[in-house]
Amino acid sequence: MASLQDQLLKAGLADKSSAKQARAAKRKKQKLKNKNQDIGVDEARLAAEKAAEEKKIKDRELNEQQQKAREKRSIAAQIKQLIEVNKQPRKGETLLNFTHNNVVKRMYVSVDIHKQVTKGRLAVVLLDDAYELVPTPVADKIAQRDETFVIYRADLDTKGTDGKEQDEDDWYAEYEIPDDLTW
Repeated sequence: MASLQDQLLKAGLADKSSAKQARAAKRKKQKLKNKNQDIGVDEARLAAEKAAEEKKIKDRELNEQQQKAREKRSIAAQIKQLIEVNKQPRKGETLLNFTHNNVVKRMYVSVDIHKQVTKGRLAVVLLDDAYELVPTPVADKIAQRDETFVIYRADLDTKGTDGKEQDEDDWYAEYEIPDDLTW
């Protein structure tokens, strides 16, 4: 079956040059149509890709925030469990003083527990706005997770009983005091 253009040429109603011009015009029209569709499709596709990329970034940031919150809750739960399992009884009438946020706090404990705290075997930790006593190795594990829970440790306390800083190295240890020194 021949096209309409071929039939018109055979019948003598059209000549070859006009047929050629008609084909060229049709081809140009089709090219412009395809070109305009491609540009529209490209713009829409690019906008969709950009929106998808922005959504991925936003979702990634949200996931990171949620992961950090879950990790923080998990650490808090671990610390709470460590304290609950290892806390020492606080019964007694001996007063234990320690500082928290530059405020002196008090806790009544037994004489034995007071000695253990002052020797650095027990540490004071914070659990739900209450102070508890736990062994120093447990306090170390808690400090690895979050240092803010460990309130007082005697082995890390650098202040003496008179309130002045103590140096482990005495500055004047190597100087001899002369025997004939008179005041």
